[in-house]
Amino acid sequence: MRVIGNFLWFILGGFFMGLAWWLVGLLAFLSIVGIPWGKACLVIGQFAFFPFGKEAISRQELNAADDIGTGGLGLLGNIIWFVVAGWWLAIGHVISALFCFVTLIGIPFGLQHLKLAGIALAPIGKTIVSREVAEAARRANARASVAERRQ
Repeated sequence: MRVIGNFLWFILGGFFMGLAWWLVGLLAFLSIVGIPWGKACLVIGQFAFFPFGKEAISRQELNAADDIGTGGLGLLGNIIWFVVAGWWLAIGHVISALFCFVTLIGIPFGLQHLKLAGIALAPIGKTIVSREVAEAARRANARASVAERRQ
């Protein structure tokens, strides 16, 4: 089912939003300070091409540890991102979602666009993994949280 969903997604509009992510990423690479945003754009652009079966998850949630993108610098990076490019990509995904919601068949595609719009607002500190890996990380974090509270 994922293969069919990804194929239909790519043909019916995912291609254009993936290209938009890559274009913004290439523009970010033009400056030295834009390299972290450019890298995030390329990764999320690939996700925008084929989103079914994958999920964006916080690296802190995945690794159970903070890194440079999940702390204060990541927050600052996301604020800069939002002002410069994030809201443009989010608007593109929301408009695409509205077009998808016109038909019953397009509803799953519209929901994917809304997820990508949320990612577009603050991509720093996130990574793309399979849905199974994301679920396993959440279960492991839940077990660790329960064990910590029992002590």
